[in-house]
Amino acid sequence: MRDGHQFSVGEGLPLPGDAAVSTMTRSASGTTSDVVPVYRKRSLWARIKRDKVMLALILPGFAYFVIFHYIPLLGNIIAFLDYKPYLGFIDSAWIGLDNFVSLLGDGAFWQAFRNTLVITTVQLVLFFPVPIFLALFLNSIMSRRLRKFIQNVIYLPHFIGWVIIVVLFSEMVGAGGALTHLLQAIGLPGFNAMNDPAFFPFLITLQSIWKDSGWGTIIFLAAIANIDQELYEAAAVDGANARHRLFHITLPGILPTIVLLLILNLGSILSVGFEQVLLQRDNVGPQSGEVLDTYVYFHGIQGGQWGVSAAAGLIKGVIGLALVLGSNKLAHIFGQEGIYSSDKSKR
Repeated sequence: MRDGHQFSVGEGLPLPGDAAVSTMTRSASGTTSDVVPVYRKRSLWARIKRDKVMLALILPGFAYFVIFHYIPLLGNIIAFLDYKPYLGFIDSAWIGLDNFVSLLGDGAFWQAFRNTLVITTVQLVLFFPVPIFLALFLNSIMSRRLRKFIQNVIYLPHFIGWVIIVVLFSEMVGAGGALTHLLQAIGLPGFNAMNDPAFFPFLITLQSIWKDSGWGTIIFLAAIANIDQELYEAAAVDGANARHRLFHITLPGILPTIVLLLILNLGSILSVGFEQVLLQRDNVGPQSGEVLDTYVYFHGIQGGQWGVSAAAGLIKGVIGLALVLGSNKLAHIFGQEGIYSSDKSKR
């Protein structure tokens, strides 16, 4: 029973366009009560005809993921083959787990794995909170014109290519950059951030913050806008100040979004910006600049070790899937829905 309507058991809530059948209910004494609609679910074909416009709108996006994400998954069979491009999948020799054995015995792979974990951990700690803080800051600005101006300024770097960004950072913090000249002008030794292996993870993170943090605020601003404004009004009437409203209304309101994006970031924790790292890898050398994505590129495309590189990509995907499932389960334990809800979390 909802809003005075009775639904038949097992049929669920009515969807737009579902057929309604009027029925009469009769009490034990024989008197007839009000007419109530019983909703019967349409057939699959009827719902497809009803939603054909919406389905046509999502078709290009669906086709994109099928063609460029799901069909290429079949190529993971290369990890179990002595793959030769001129032989193809069928005629290449099946070697089982030999590629994985060779990969796990390669010191360069473990070096790339370690570098990837270091960079992604630094990004997770330093980069992930920045869009949240920016969204909270923009939401606190009362002037709409000023807020729009700041949004445009921080969004703009997202549309700049990595080649330009690397050149800009080289001019700012490189050997002949503005920072080095400033330090030397005040009698301090210069600092070349572009060629310092120890600083490389922080350099990658700073570049990512400058480029993409503003763009990432869009999701959090949308989550903040979705919070019921009556909660703020009621809190203000009760005497809650801005800090109390932040910690007791805003942050709990966007917490599901934060958890969702955190889980998704954990799923891609072994994926670092390929183009960004490739452009700067030679500045610090493979010992500090090699990550899994560049390892696959240099060993697979340039080195011709297709099977080993496919095995590296498959391991990366399996670890990412395990992190997503594990973190989502942990979110359920702490009462959050995560990226999908389970029957237990619903109860």
